[in-house]
Amino acid sequence: MTRALAAVLLTLAAFALPVTAGGRASGAIRGRIELEETISAIQARPNVGDLGSRGHRGISVDQRRTVVYLETAPRGAFEDRGDMRARMDQRNETFVPHVLAVMAGTTVEFLNSDRTYHNVFSLSRIRPFDLGRYPTGKSKFIRFERPGIVRVFCDIHSHMSAFILVFGHRFFDVAAADGRFRIENVPPGTYTVAVWNETLPKESTHRVTVPDEGGEVELNVTLGRGRQ
Repeated sequence: MTRALAAVLLTLAAFALPVTAGGRASGAIRGRIELEETISAIQARPNVGDLGSRGHRGISVDQRRTVVYLETAPRGAFEDRGDMRARMDQRNETFVPHVLAVMAGTTVEFLNSDRTYHNVFSLSRIRPFDLGRYPTGKSKFIRFERPGIVRVFCDIHSHMSAFILVFGHRFFDVAAADGRFRIENVPPGTYTVAVWNETLPKESTHRVTVPDEGGEVELNVTLGRGRQ
């Protein structure tokens, strides 16, 4: 049985470089996530009974597939959402991006850029849908209202899969190719920062304090996998 987080190295450092937003001190949480192992095989579409699971084996480890977020958002995080839109392309029989993070209330466009038909669907409990078959150049749209994790597949191409992480606040970031991330405009306070990656059975969590004077806080995490 696989156990996550065989090794976690955490470094925290606060910098006295306050940032202001609307006259109020705020901070930024930045850093780098490193995943130690590379798992090469691509996961095929699972059985229907497996669709509620959050972690599994057989996915290429890629820092860009890691999402860093605050478990509990500060007051005011749910205001001024506006018109929120995002896109998940279908290109070379791959969902691009493979991991998409959005706020609740966001409408996601599923564009088909391939020359073949696709049929995007999800059986996730927070937002099940089935877009049906549609050709190249066409888009279909889904609005995600509830926070949670939505697993996405193509009914025609069983090797295609993706994740959409829906948050009730704006304090999250998808790590770049080098593992770096940055969460902006965080009010002073102590927070639990969670690190999600599809290859890990559960999130890695870390306590971070943004000082009263604001500024930047650095969080560097190295994650590994072990066996019981």
